[in-house]
Amino acid sequence: MGGPGHFTFESAPDLPGADRLSKYLFGAIRALSTRLWQFEVEGVEHVPTDGPAIITPNHLSFCDSIFVPAALPRRVWAIGKGEYMDSWKTKHLFPAMGMIPVDRSGGDAAQAALDAAAEVLDRGHLFMIYPEGTRSRSGNLHKGRTGAARLALRCNAPIIPTGHEGTVEVQPPDTFLMKPRKPVVVRFGAPMWAHEFGDPDDPRTLRRFTDAVMFEIAQLSGQKYVDTYAGKDDRPADVTKPSSPAAGDEHQSVTPRRPSVVGSAAPPRPGAPASSHPSVPIADGPPLIRPPSARPSIPSRPNGGHDESERIGVPPGRRDRAPVGKVHTEP
Repeated sequence: MGGPGHFTFESAPDLPGADRLSKYLFGAIRALSTRLWQFEVEGVEHVPTDGPAIITPNHLSFCDSIFVPAALPRRVWAIGKGEYMDSWKTKHLFPAMGMIPVDRSGGDAAQAALDAAAEVLDRGHLFMIYPEGTRSRSGNLHKGRTGAARLALRCNAPIIPTGHEGTVEVQPPDTFLMKPRKPVVVRFGAPMWAHEFGDPDDPRTLRRFTDAVMFEIAQLSGQKYVDTYAGKDDRPADVTKPSSPAAGDEHQSVTPRRPSVVGSAAPPRPGAPASSHPSVPIADGPPLIRPPSARPSIPSRPNGGHDESERIGVPPGRRDRAPVGKVHTEP
């Protein structure tokens, strides 16, 4: 464990950000972070010294966007919410440092931001994105969105899971001033590659990879994981009130499993009735469909006797729904 080490500023005049201003800003942030706070960095050796990589931190406070870049050994670009462009505190500072604003309503505006992020990675630089999409106000680690995984597959870049502690104490949500002399730790995990979690052409690989990344972030940050997306109504779970059986407790903590899908159903048992195996939807991916081997088969009718019969041919994939009838032969 130690403070920020050697720093390399990578010039990129054709990418978002102002090279000269950004160089001075990164230098000032790194110097102040060690003088004003008890700032420690772990696992910096996992961040590649060259080539593309995606940094995916947990998100608890506005100052996360200061401490994580200050902990990195290289210049980093990042996606930030478009609302930052409406605030006098950030509309000049963040774009100068390479922030790419994203319209979180989705559509073409969001795709344009991802295209700009892909260009940064294709040029061999670091890019930072919060996989939760927004700050967690409960302090829990929320379900990750698949944007980082999509970038990793598109640009053949590793994801560096990142966890930090102490930033909420430095700057609680909705406050402007940062409290000095507070301890802050930023931890970087080992690189993770999307192709190790399934077929890149299978949309479910994005979900599996994202869940595995969130597992590592939970280990690095020490947070509890909840299998819901973060939002404005995010709040700590009330353990004094029982959860409703009908609606369920959407903030119930879950222990992620590596590398399987968090919260997915168990695999179907062969021979079970069709009604006991509904399709299980997976976020950001298609429903799971039972393989043919798991579907109940139709027992063969015994041959022999005076009433010989045969089964009607049934199209593949409909054996558990189609009725079985008899075909009478003419004498």
